[in-house]
Amino acid sequence: MRSHDTVICYGQAVLDLADELVDTYADVFSAPPWNEDEETIRQFGVRLRTDARRAGFRAALAQSEAGIDGFATAWVTPPAFPASRAYGQVAAQLGRGRVKELLTGGLEIDELAVRPYARGRGTGRALLAEITADAPDQRAWLLTSRLATVTVATYRRLGWHEVAARPGTETGVIVFLSPEHPGR
Repeated sequence: MRSHDTVICYGQAVLDLADELVDTYADVFSAPPWNEDEETIRQFGVRLRTDARRAGFRAALAQSEAGIDGFATAWVTPPAFPASRAYGQVAAQLGRGRVKELLTGGLEIDELAVRPYARGRGTGRALLAEITADAPDQRAWLLTSRLATVTVATYRRLGWHEVAARPGTETGVIVFLSPEHPGR
């Protein structure tokens, strides 16, 4: 039996929960292997306000009596693949053709955060299922740090498929395709 409800929210409904989402983000990403500092955590809140305006933006929330146990945010990756954040590493690893084939126009899971007390109860699995349920043509993807070995193992266990880097281009991130992605 699940101890939380998972729902999808859009736009202003997500922004109304911004403080709680930032608190959840801090609880998850201030710990190893992420070790994010106060400024990076604050920047997540700023990013959330911008991200909520992206095409196809949505957030999946796992809520219980304790509050927000976890969340996932996602949007549709634009045809002009961004160069900011870790996108440059992704483009270097996959090459322009594979980025276009596998990622652009697909649902990009930007953040997945599950509070420590809610782990091991299917929360992450439920969030990923909810957020990807209506992915365009079943195309969903995400990336994570190679250093996050527990996270990498979790995605693999949940059936996500690692996209192999082109020879000699491996960076600090791993790109995963959803279990239903036609390019897996």
